[in-house]
Amino acid sequence: MSLLHQSVVLVLNRNWQPINTRTPAEAFCQLATGVATALDVSGDSIRPVTWAEWLTLPLREGDRAVQTIRGPVRVPTVVVAVNYARVPRRRPTLNARNIRERDGNRCQYTGRMLAPGEGNLDHVVPRSRGGRDSWDNLVWAAREVNTRKGNRLPHEAGLTLLRAPIPPREVPVTALIRNPHGVAEWDLFLSQ
Repeated sequence: MSLLHQSVVLVLNRNWQPINTRTPAEAFCQLATGVATALDVSGDSIRPVTWAEWLTLPLREGDRAVQTIRGPVRVPTVVVAVNYARVPRRRPTLNARNIRERDGNRCQYTGRMLAPGEGNLDHVVPRSRGGRDSWDNLVWAAREVNTRKGNRLPHEAGLTLLRAPIPPREVPVTALIRNPHGVAEWDLFLSQ
């Protein structure tokens, strides 16, 4: 995948709180239309830079750049959406990792703390009996307990849930943004 299409640009709201990630292509459009301002991060110095000024910035060692007919243009690592102040909220994605985190990595039938690889997802109401993939029907369970339960309801297998599964609360998107590309400048704005 080319650099232009990787999400390597962190978007902040006008209060400098992380709200999203963008590709360089999207960030360039936001900068060119005045929707966003780039941040020139250099050591301990951070300064907002307009699009016109950004085009003239020299490349530094380690900077990512894209080639244009005007020559190389540095890819911003952080931009500020100048007219946006909110921090959107979102429920975490429904997946095994987030179910495991919600359930504290404990088997929801035995209460035993599970090491990585000892647990998996269990459908409280099995799919074969109409159970859905949903926050309130999925729990983290020890593999052997899940196998023993099979396609039965918990009470049919002699099991009792420690607590009813519920959807997690919505959280600020700031808590969900990760830095998979290891962009150093992002660490100034993302909570660890």
